[in-house]
Amino acid sequence: MVSDPGSGTEPYSLVRRQRELASLYATAKSLTALGELDAVLQSIVHHAHDLISTDFTYLSLVGGDGRLSARASQGTISASFLAACIPADVGLGGKVLASRSPHWVRDYAATTLIHHDPDFDRLVDAEGLVALLGVPLVIRGEAVGALFAAERSERSFQADEIALLSAFADHAAVALDNARLYEASRTALRELQIAYRKIEEQVAVMERAQAIHEALTGAVLGGGTTGDVAQLLADQLGGGVSLLDRAGVTLIRRDSTSSPCRTPSPVDLADAVEKANRSGRCTHMADTAGVAHSVASIQAGDSHLGALAWSRTEVAGDGGPDDMDLHTLERATHILGLLILKERAVTEASERLSGELLTELMVGSPGISPAQRARTQARGIDVDRLGLLLVADSPAVSSIDLSRHLHDIARDHSGLAGEHLGRATLILPSADDDRTVEEVHQRLRRTLAGPVVVIGERVVHHDWARAFSLASRCGAVVRGIGHTDLGATTGRYALYAMAFDTERVHELNRFVFDTIGPLVEYDEQRGTDLVDTLSAYYAHHANVAATARALYVHVNTLLKRLDRAGSVLDLDWRHEYNLELQLGLRLHQLRAIAAAPTQP
Repeated sequence: MVSDPGSGTEPYSLVRRQRELASLYATAKSLTALGELDAVLQSIVHHAHDLISTDFTYLSLVGGDGRLSARASQGTISASFLAACIPADVGLGGKVLASRSPHWVRDYAATTLIHHDPDFDRLVDAEGLVALLGVPLVIRGEAVGALFAAERSERSFQADEIALLSAFADHAAVALDNARLYEASRTALRELQIAYRKIEEQVAVMERAQAIHEALTGAVLGGGTTGDVAQLLADQLGGGVSLLDRAGVTLIRRDSTSSPCRTPSPVDLADAVEKANRSGRCTHMADTAGVAHSVASIQAGDSHLGALAWSRTEVAGDGGPDDMDLHTLERATHILGLLILKERAVTEASERLSGELLTELMVGSPGISPAQRARTQARGIDVDRLGLLLVADSPAVSSIDLSRHLHDIARDHSGLAGEHLGRATLILPSADDDRTVEEVHQRLRRTLAGPVVVIGERVVHHDWARAFSLASRCGAVVRGIGHTDLGATTGRYALYAMAFDTERVHELNRFVFDTIGPLVEYDEQRGTDLVDTLSAYYAHHANVAATARALYVHVNTLLKRLDRAGSVLDLDWRHEYNLELQLGLRLHQLRAIAAAPTQP
């Protein structure tokens, strides 16, 4: 319908212009609110739809996949049409984006001026879309989308309509650009906030680690022990901390006062300890009871000193131990290594001094010099009470290593220990010698997990040298008669005293001479071994065949030797059972054993 110029056309155009300007102003004002992008775009489409009055209006943007999809719409339009996503280089939209200028068609389905997309054409047909106007959304010279006005009947779009829709599209482009910048700034702010929180967390962790390190250092400088360090770690890390020796045996165990943890067994930690020793790094494992263990090796150069184990109850989803906690654990191994070396040096110095004092008492006895009394008193030892001397021997442990174990006992009993003439020796106070010797034997037996012989002798008039001689010679006799694992005083073997008591050597020599003296002289003069032959015969209960096998000789040869021995001693070995003769033979053997030089 054509308006008559004389019938009020100018007022109508003015009103329409005012509406357009008001709508544009409202749209521009909404942009200043910097709201969500979808809300701003929806406002633009709403105002454009009201002013152009088409069947429906919608705005589409090019996504990251290069396809065009609707972001806002107004008017009667189906959900399937709005959900369409088409390539950005087809249809009217493709033409608008490529040229960055407005385009319209009177009849979309019939036009041949655009490249049709079959899928979109089916939607156009279902929607009944006929006329379509599209204007570009341009940001810094790049077409990022388009604003569309659509009709379900043929029509032409006037220049003022195109200009108005383009103005709204320009607003939409500004809104889109601002929203993107705003979103980018908010994203950057969030990232900065996250980074700041991480920095705060890292600073807190570092401050905590520094505090632990200062506490550990302070404990060491303040004279703290390995047990103090273990307790400090347990309180700081939670759970329990165990210090293991080189064999994996737990030496020290400390629990956190706030969150104690079940004590792990050596079996629980065996694999982790082995891996930590092999790799030199902290290793982790969890046992069947849900307890997590972290183990770090304690080393000084190439020397392995032990291991440090941190145990705590495992919580599902906690992500495992914190790196800083593990770093703290590894740092603690360095401090513990220094403490262990220090304690070892102090212990070795103490053991060396203890051994030197013991040797001085042995060599200088009987009696105590003023210097010896002063030196023992400086160590808190009452030398006048050192009334029991013990000698220990084990087939599986050297005398040096055995002496180290005796040093531990000496410290507990205010005694002295060391190696003297190749024997592990201990002198200490005792109110009940038999009980004390048995206790020392049991303690060594548990420590060594093997047989050990401990012989004790009462020290009389500060004569430690005589007590040592009696105990060591008695120990040889004890082993000679087949005893390999016991603790006893020499009094228990008084029957064999003549064999190990040097003051009774004349009695022993006379008894041996009276019983087998002629046979001993015969062997010495002729180089025979009739004494050993006769001893073996009685040791095998007068069984000729068994004796021959033991001596690796023929029975006839053995019989000839026995006849010769009987002739020398003037006895019938076949029928006479001479107890004194057998005792003489046995004491002769034990005398040789007791007098044998000590093996270092």
